[in-house]
This record gives sequence, structure tokens and C-alpha cells, in this order.
Amino acid sequence: MFIIDTELAKREKIGQPIRVAMTGAGYMARAIALQIVTGMKGMKLVAISNRTLAGAELAYRRAGVTSVCAVKSAAELAEALERNDYAITDDATLLCEGEGIDAIIEATGEIEFGAQIAFLALQNGKHLISVNAQIDTAIGPILKVYADRAGVVFTNIDGDEPGVAMNLIRFIKTTGYEPVLAGNMKGFIDPYRTPETQAAFAAKYNQKPRMITSFADGTKLSMETAILANATGFKVGKRGMFGPKCDHIADVINYFTVEQLLQGGLVDYTLGAAPNNGAFVVAYNEHPLKQEYMTYFKMGSGPLYVFYTPYHLPHLQLPLTVARAVLFNDPTVTPQGAPSCEVISIAKRDLKAGETLDGLGGFTCYGLIENSEICQAEKLLPIALSEDCRLKRDIAKDQAISYADIDLPTGRLCDKLRAEQNAYFSNSTI
Repeated sequence: MFIIDTELAKREKIGQPIRVAMTGAGYMARAIALQIVTGMKGMKLVAISNRTLAGAELAYRRAGVTSVCAVKSAAELAEALERNDYAITDDATLLCEGEGIDAIIEATGEIEFGAQIAFLALQNGKHLISVNAQIDTAIGPILKVYADRAGVVFTNIDGDEPGVAMNLIRFIKTTGYEPVLAGNMKGFIDPYRTPETQAAFAAKYNQKPRMITSFADGTKLSMETAILANATGFKVGKRGMFGPKCDHIADVINYFTVEQLLQGGLVDYTLGAAPNNGAFVVAYNEHPLKQEYMTYFKMGSGPLYVFYTPYHLPHLQLPLTVARAVLFNDPTVTPQGAPSCEVISIAKRDLKAGETLDGLGGFTCYGLIENSEICQAEKLLPIALSEDCRLKRDIAKDQAISYADIDLPTGRLCDKLRAEQNAYFSNSTI
């Protein structure tokens, strides 16, 4: 953090800010724009793409930018950047291909469009900052391969729980302690929530019902813990995790044994544990003198110790991920290789042959985290890829959906990248 602020101050002083562009202008994207424009020295949000120019213009206007330049070609974008104007466009490929942009923030949350943007950005040597858990969980490992080939960073963000937890993990490792359990603090889960049940809550907070549903039904939780698992090599103890109910996060160590946690590490979550927000990591150290000191500093008697951050603020912390990527080639949280965990599609109700699945936060499915080797062996359908898949047979409520149960939409890049990922890491032919 202190290195980052110093380097950003240098960039500000010499008039060479990090130039970042963003795809998407929804609720969270507007918050990101507000923070970069008004709160970040040494960084400039030079362009925003959105399906509608009005949405992109609104994101800038809410951040206090009164003049924007609509661009329709690479030449027009280059001219806008040369004039130091803020650019808006409905063609995201211009941002990925254009010169003068250091990093792309992918904030649409869409699987197919997000896959296209991520792939094109990496192919053009742009750092890719993902606020899109769908691409991270379904095709993140292969996107990391492409990023490595291009010499750039593919990363999820600081401020979301995986990044917050990963910061703790890196700190803990530097102390010589061993991270053995990590995850989220969650207040509520009901896998059968739908956009209809969440409509009033979404309207109250100016959010989309499907996004709020993905939080309430636990799908987003599974995605976030899968992102963390793939960055650490951790697994899950069972499908969907244990999710113990705790009064305080410090109590989480009462629900796992040392032997259970020393098998390579787990991701999990707590339900209802104060402080009810942020991320936690459990560390292990059995050195008797170190245990004495940790007891003195009120961390417990050991050998398990709970570290936590009682907040996560994606819009405030995300710019630090951009800076780490551009200045130091340092990802906040990125796959370490082959997927460790995946998020599979589970029927939210009894489904009939011929129905079309409606994806994340919809009426037909919820997502559960599962260990990757089981997903591959059973050829289970990732929730991120489920949208617009057509069922070939009836599926009972709470049954996992496999590739054998569906017909995929034709021509999607996300499916091609998924197949490439399977072949690259395990010679699978799903």
C-alpha cells in the first residue's frame, strides 16, 4: 500500500498517470468511476464503454466530469486521448485494441461479452482487471495462461472478498505462519430466492434484481470462494462448504480440526458471525514460544489463529489492484494454475425438458462450489456457462446439472475457452 501511494504520487507529479479504461457503466462501475476520477492521484479513467452512450456519460457525470467525447473508431479514440479528453463509446473493442491505455476494468458482469473483452484485452497486451466473477470462475485459469504469454496481469480485485482474503494470506505467509482456511463472512443464504422475491430489495438500493438474487441464493458466495481457492490451491470440505453459524468470526476455529485443515487448506464461510462483513483467514503455527506471544497479544492459545478484515469496499480498493498490475505486474488474486474449485449449476426447482436455463441470479439455477476433480469427472455444468442452455431431460430440484443434460448455445467464445482450459490442464474434452 505505501509503495503504491508513493509510486502513484510520482506519476501524478510528472504528469504520467496510469491510463485505465472500463467496460460497463452499471451500479458498481459508476462507483468505480467516481472513485478514480475524484479520489485517485496518478491514475486517470480515460474511457468508458457501455451498450448505451448515455450510461457511459452518466458514469462520468456522476463523478463530476462535465465534458466527454463520443468516439466510434480507433483514430477518434487516439485523438481524444491525445487531447486529454474523457472518451465514451459503445464499442468496447476500441478500448482493448487502442494505444494509450494501460489496463482494462471489465465490469459488465456478463459471461460471453466479458469473455470476449478479456480475451481481446489480453491479446492486445492490456492488463485485465476483472470485476466479473463469471469469467473468473469459468475460464479464469486459461485467461491467466493468455495473460502470462502476453506478459500482462489477469486479476480479480482488492475490495471483493477474494482479494481482501488474499492480502491477508500474503501477509500471513511473510510471518512464517501457514494459512489453512479462508473465506467470507455471510449473513444470509436462501438458495431458492429469485428475482421476484428480491425485486423490492433491489429497487431500494438501485440494483438489478438478478444481481441481488445471486447474492441471496449463495451463488456469488460460491464464486468468490472459488476464485480464492483457485488462487491458493485450497479445496472445499464438501459440496457447498460447511458454513458454520458463529457469534463471532474468532469462533470459526471451533468448527474445524487441525488435522482437517492441514490437508492442503480449505475455503469456507461463516453464517451470521460478527463483524458480518469482510474476509477471514485462519493461520497455523505450533511453535510453543510463538504461541506464548500470540496468547499475550490476545490472538488465542493456538495453534490456529484467526485474522480478518471487517470490511470490503470494492470501489475504493479496486484502483489499488489497477496500480499493482500496471506498476509492479503484481496480481491481487489470480489462478495459480489448474482450477482447484468450480461453481456448478443446481436446479432451483423441478425443471422440465425443453426449458432454457436463465443463468446467474435467475429463476432456474443456483450455484454451489465443488472441487474441480469431481466437476471434471462428472462433467458438471458451470453456473457461469448455464445461461441459454436448453435442457434435454427433466432435472429434479437440487440436482446438479451436467453437460449431458443440456444443449449449449452455438458459437460462444466462453465455451471455446472453457474447452481449451479443460484440454490445457487435464486433457478433458468436455
